[in-house]
Amino acid sequence: MITLHSLLDNAKCFETVRSLRWPDKVSCPHCDSEAIIKQGKDDSQPERQRYSCKACQRKFDDLTDTIFAGHHQPLKIWVLCLYFMGLNLSNAQIAGELDLNDADVQHMTQQLRTGIVSKGPAMVLEGEVECDEVYVIAGHKGQPGAVKKAA
Repeated sequence: MITLHSLLDNAKCFETVRSLRWPDKVSCPHCDSEAIIKQGKDDSQPERQRYSCKACQRKFDDLTDTIFAGHHQPLKIWVLCLYFMGLNLSNAQIAGELDLNDADVQHMTQQLRTGIVSKGPAMVLEGEVECDEVYVIAGHKGQPGAVKKAA
Protein backbone atom coordinates (compact mmCIF):
# COMPACT_ATOMS: atom_id res chain seq x y z
CA MET A 1 0.00 0.00 0.00
CA ILE A 2 1.36 3.43 -0.98
CA THR A 3 0.77 6.22 1.54
CA LEU A 4 1.18 9.95 1.10
CA HIS A 5 3.66 9.75 3.96
CA SER A 6 5.99 7.54 1.89
CA LEU A 7 5.82 9.79 -1.19
CA LEU A 8 7.08 12.91 0.54
CA ASP A 9 10.83 13.40 0.63
CA ASN A 10 12.53 14.99 3.67
CA ALA A 11 15.30 16.43 1.48
CA LYS A 12 12.74 18.26 -0.69
CA CYS A 13 11.08 19.65 2.46
CA PHE A 14 14.41 21.07 3.66
CA GLU A 15 15.12 22.56 0.21
CA THR A 16 11.72 24.25 0.29
CA VAL A 17 12.26 25.64 3.79
CA ARG A 18 15.66 27.01 2.75
CA SER A 19 14.29 28.65 -0.41
CA LEU A 20 11.36 30.22 1.46
CA ARG A 21 13.42 31.32 4.43
CA TRP A 22 16.41 32.64 2.50
CA PRO A 23 15.34 33.40 -1.09
CA ASP A 24 18.58 35.28 -1.91
CA LYS A 25 21.30 34.18 0.48
CA VAL A 26 21.51 32.42 3.86
CA SER A 27 21.74 34.89 6.73
CA CYS A 28 22.28 34.43 10.45
CA PRO A 29 18.99 34.37 12.39
CA HIS A 30 20.78 35.98 15.35
CA CYS A 31 22.56 38.97 13.76
CA ASP A 32 21.36 38.96 10.09
CA SER A 33 24.93 38.69 8.80
CA GLU A 34 25.45 36.98 5.45
CA ALA A 35 29.01 35.95 6.37
CA ILE A 36 28.10 32.29 6.78
CA ILE A 37 30.10 29.06 6.62
CA LYS A 38 28.46 25.68 6.02
CA GLN A 39 29.27 23.35 8.91
CA GLY A 40 28.22 19.97 7.58
CA LYS A 41 24.94 18.16 8.06
CA ASP A 42 22.96 17.13 11.12
CA ASP A 43 23.74 13.63 12.43
CA SER A 44 20.13 12.50 12.83
CA GLN A 45 18.74 14.32 9.76
CA PRO A 46 21.33 14.34 6.95
CA GLU A 47 19.20 16.71 4.83
CA ARG A 48 19.46 19.40 7.51
CA GLN A 49 22.32 21.83 6.80
CA ARG A 50 24.29 23.33 9.71
CA TYR A 51 25.92 26.78 9.51
CA SER A 52 28.30 28.98 11.47
CA CYS A 53 28.17 32.77 11.46
CA LYS A 54 31.52 34.55 11.06
CA ALA A 55 30.14 37.77 12.56
CA CYS A 56 28.63 36.57 15.85
CA GLN A 57 30.30 33.13 16.00
CA ARG A 58 26.95 31.41 16.64
CA LYS A 59 25.87 28.16 15.07
CA PHE A 60 22.46 27.50 13.55
CA ASP A 61 20.73 25.22 11.07
CA ASP A 62 17.86 25.30 8.57
CA LEU A 63 15.21 25.16 11.29
CA THR A 64 16.69 27.48 13.95
CA ASP A 65 14.10 30.03 15.13
CA THR A 66 11.27 28.43 13.15
CA ILE A 67 8.15 26.68 14.41
CA PHE A 68 9.74 23.39 13.32
CA ALA A 69 12.79 23.75 15.60
CA GLY A 70 13.30 21.59 18.66
CA HIS A 71 10.84 18.82 17.84
CA HIS A 72 11.41 15.12 17.38
CA GLN A 73 9.12 14.66 14.37
CA PRO A 74 10.78 14.79 10.93
CA LEU A 75 10.13 17.89 8.83
CA LYS A 76 8.07 15.91 6.31
CA ILE A 77 5.62 14.98 9.10
CA TRP A 78 5.20 18.67 9.93
CA VAL A 79 4.63 19.51 6.25
CA LEU A 80 2.05 16.73 5.95
CA CYS A 81 0.34 17.91 9.12
CA LEU A 82 0.12 21.42 7.67
CA TYR A 83 -1.24 19.98 4.41
CA PHE A 84 -3.92 18.00 6.25
CA MET A 85 -4.85 21.10 8.27
CA GLY A 86 -5.37 22.88 4.95
CA LEU A 87 -7.76 20.09 3.95
CA ASN A 88 -9.67 20.83 7.18
CA LEU A 89 -9.09 17.40 8.68
CA SER A 90 -9.64 16.99 12.41
CA ASN A 91 -6.73 16.27 14.73
CA ALA A 92 -7.98 12.69 15.11
CA GLN A 93 -8.01 12.23 11.32
CA ILE A 94 -4.53 13.72 11.00
CA ALA A 95 -3.28 11.43 13.77
CA GLY A 96 -4.70 8.45 11.89
CA GLU A 97 -3.13 9.50 8.57
CA LEU A 98 0.29 10.16 10.09
CA ASP A 99 0.20 7.21 12.50
CA LEU A 100 0.76 9.49 15.51
CA ASN A 101 -1.02 9.76 18.83
CA ASP A 102 -3.67 12.42 19.30
CA ALA A 103 -1.66 14.40 21.88
CA ASP A 104 1.30 14.79 19.49
CA VAL A 105 -0.97 15.97 16.68
CA GLN A 106 -2.76 18.38 19.05
CA HIS A 107 0.60 19.90 19.99
CA MET A 108 1.74 20.09 16.36
CA THR A 109 -1.43 21.75 15.08
CA GLN A 110 -1.35 24.22 17.97
CA GLN A 111 2.27 25.12 17.14
CA LEU A 112 1.46 25.51 13.44
CA ARG A 113 -1.59 27.70 14.07
CA THR A 114 0.37 29.89 16.50
CA GLY A 115 3.19 30.25 13.98
CA ILE A 116 0.84 31.11 11.14
CA VAL A 117 -0.97 33.75 13.20
CA SER A 118 2.29 35.31 14.44
CA LYS A 119 3.59 35.69 10.88
CA GLY A 120 0.40 37.35 9.63
CA PRO A 121 0.38 41.09 9.00
CA ALA A 122 -0.83 43.32 11.79
CA MET A 123 -4.42 44.40 11.31
CA VAL A 124 -4.75 48.13 10.79
CA LEU A 125 -8.12 49.81 10.74
CA GLU A 126 -8.42 52.81 8.44
CA GLY A 127 -11.07 55.32 7.63
CA GLU A 128 -14.42 55.28 9.33
CA VAL A 129 -15.04 52.29 11.54
CA GLU A 130 -18.50 51.58 12.91
CA CYS A 131 -19.59 49.20 15.61
CA ASP A 132 -23.24 48.48 16.37
CA GLU A 133 -24.75 46.73 19.32
CA VAL A 134 -27.78 44.51 19.28
CA TYR A 135 -30.12 43.81 22.16
CA VAL A 136 -32.39 40.83 21.72
CA ILE A 137 -35.06 39.77 24.17
CA ALA A 138 -35.25 36.01 24.02
CA GLY A 139 -38.58 34.57 25.05
CA HIS A 140 -39.61 31.26 26.43
CA LYS A 141 -41.11 29.09 23.73
CA GLY A 142 -41.62 32.03 21.37
CA GLN A 143 -43.18 34.32 23.97
CA PRO A 144 -40.87 37.34 24.45
CA GLY A 145 -43.55 39.05 26.47
CA ALA A 146 -43.13 36.55 29.32
CA VAL A 147 -39.46 37.43 29.66
CA LYS A 148 -40.13 41.15 29.39
CA LYS A 149 -42.57 41.06 32.35
CA ALA A 150 -40.06 39.23 34.54
CA ALA A 151 -37.35 41.82 33.90
